[in-house]
Amino acid sequence: MKLFIHLSSMIMFFLDHGVFGVGSDKVSVMKGDSVTLYTGVETKQQEDIKWYFNDTRIAQISGDLSKICTDVQCNEGTERFRDRLKLDHQTGSLNITNTRNTDSGEYKVLIISSSRNSEKIFSVTVHGFSAFELNEVNKQEGESVTLDHGEVRKPSDVMTWYFNDILIAEITGDQSKMCTDVQCNERFRDRLKLDHQTGSLTITNTRNTDSGEYKLQIIINKSSFGISRVKRFSLTVIGSGLSSGAVAGIFVVVLLISAVVSAVIYYRRKN
Repeated sequence: MKLFIHLSSMIMFFLDHGVFGVGSDKVSVMKGDSVTLYTGVETKQQEDIKWYFNDTRIAQISGDLSKICTDVQCNEGTERFRDRLKLDHQTGSLNITNTRNTDSGEYKVLIISSSRNSEKIFSVTVHGFSAFELNEVNKQEGESVTLDHGEVRKPSDVMTWYFNDILIAEITGDQSKMCTDVQCNERFRDRLKLDHQTGSLTITNTRNTDSGEYKLQIIINKSSFGISRVKRFSLTVIGSGLSSGAVAGIFVVVLLISAVVSAVIYYRRKN
């Protein structure tokens, strides 16, 4: 009976003051990705939100915004995330940019309010290869090229393609749009194709002016976190360097030289 009363007291204590909503989400990102860990709440006047990395406080925001700190501001001398942490003032969600291998570990958010506390845990793993690796592609003028990012696209993923920082294509859910910008229309008119299954971009009948950097931004949305990934391609379109008229001219010159050489040989043999 005493044990039952003791357990009941403990349950009542946690109901009033305890930590609820404890859960763990596994987050896997590539080096260089940005990742946002969601709190799932809207901040209120009486709430404080604290973030911890391997039990070290790395960020904090109060409901009235009177106290906001990240990284070294929260703990003097701690500079692991220098200028790479951002807090959403509306939700307290934590954004980590340009992730590194040393960012792998356990992230814990503690939401403190007058009624109860809640806690959530994220287990983040940063893979060793860089998402910023530049893929070099060479093509002959007139050929088609497909820029394939090598990942399977999910229906909720948002994929946006840029050419030298100009938006050229976007796919969201089942919807896609191509080249709304005038400059983009002039350059790629009717020569761009998007694969709705993969999000890969194909450029047909390539030209020298298509050479440059293509950037794909992939936004992966989950219920408790979001990942922003960037893939880069450097495309070089190699032209023949000669017009059809120039090629025809060279052919005529070669024929004339051949005729002259043949005449000289004939003349020498005759004499």
